[in-house]
Amino acid sequence: MKCCICGTIKNVEIYLNKVFQNMELIGSLFENYVIILYYDHSSDNTLQKIKSYQNNNDKLQIIINNDIPLKYRTHRIAKGRNEIIRMIKDKYSDYEYFIMMDCDDKCVYDIRLPLLKNYLIDNDNWDSLSFNHPAGYYDTWALSKRPFVVSCHHFKSPDLGVKNLIKIIKKTSKDKLIQCLSAFNGFAIYKTQKFINCIYDGTFRLDYIPKNLILENIRAAGNINTSQNKEDCEHRHFHFQAVFQNNAKIMISPECLFVKRF
Repeated sequence: MKCCICGTIKNVEIYLNKVFQNMELIGSLFENYVIILYYDHSSDNTLQKIKSYQNNNDKLQIIINNDIPLKYRTHRIAKGRNEIIRMIKDKYSDYEYFIMMDCDDKCVYDIRLPLLKNYLIDNDNWDSLSFNHPAGYYDTWALSKRPFVVSCHHFKSPDLGVKNLIKIIKKTSKDKLIQCLSAFNGFAIYKTQKFINCIYDGTFRLDYIPKNLILENIRAAGNINTSQNKEDCEHRHFHFQAVFQNNAKIMISPECLFVKRF
C-alpha cells in the first residue's frame, strides 16, 4: 500500500515539529508514502521550517502559492487542496490512499497508530474515514448527515443540527462507524480512486445538493439564511461529489485517532 499525506499550511511554524513526527508515523504503515504540503503566504517562519525539514526527508513535496491570496479563508484553503489533488492525479494516482490533515494544533496530539492500522486492514466499510477528537467534535461546519446536510452556519438556529449530530457521535458504540455525507474534523483518509476526480469549493452553493435533501433540511431546521453566502466549508462540495458521482462511503469513527498526553 502507498499513501499521500497532505496538508495546507499557513502560519503553523510552532506546530510543525509534532505534525511532521505524526506524518512520519503514519507513513510507516505504508510500503511507500509522500508528504504533499501546499504553502500559503505566512507571517512566521513556516516556509523556512518546511524547507529545512525537506533537507532531512526527501519524501516532502512543497507547492508554494505565488498568487495574491484570495479574499476568503475557505476559498484559499479550497485552492490549496485542489492543487494537492492535482499533484496526486498527475504523479501519484497509483497510490491507493491519500490523507488530508490539518497542520495546526488539532494534529499535534499523540497518534494512535494501531487504530489507524486496524481500519486499513478492515477497509471494506469506508471510502473516507475521519475520527472523533479529544478536544470534542469541533468541526461541525464540515459535517453533513441527514437531515442536516446544508452548512449549519446557514440556518437561523444552527445549534439545532449541531447538537443532534454531536449527540449521534457520542451515543454510537466505538466499534461502529457512522455514515454521513461529509465529515473531516482535522484528519481524514481517502481511497484515492473514489475522490481523485472531485473538487473542493469554499463558496456557498446549493446546486450540488439534491433538492429533496435541501427540503428535508428545511423541514428539520427552518429556512436557510442566505445572507451569509460568501463561504462554506470546502470539504462539503468535495464529499458530496464523491457520494453522488462515485458512490463513496463517508464514515466517522466515534474513536479518537489523536490522544492527549498525560
